[in-house]
Amino acid sequence: MPFSKVYGLLVAKAERKGRTKDEVDQLASWLTGYSPADIEELALGSITYGDFFRNAPEMNPQRECIKGVVCGVRVENVEDPLMREIRRMDKLVDDLAKGKPVDKII
Repeated sequence: MPFSKVYGLLVAKAERKGRTKDEVDQLASWLTGYSPADIEELALGSITYGDFFRNAPEMNPQRECIKGVVCGVRVENVEDPLMREIRRMDKLVDDLAKGKPVDKII
């Protein structure tokens, strides 16, 4: 699946709840090490969502602390490493959409 499509869905989810694209970018930057400018460039390109994570400059070691349930699946119990990273990003945006401030999420 193209990163641009998933990224657009994540931003739309946040914006429906009164949050901003910049906040989504902050979370994605914290998780992956990409700068907001990098994320914007990738969103305009043809990279896949999987490659977005596989090619991340520096996955944040604190991401291991992300716990909880996304779509009925406990994030920390996901066995496939790539899917776990995808679920972590989902969890961050879910928390943002629920009204938590970015500094409390990260």
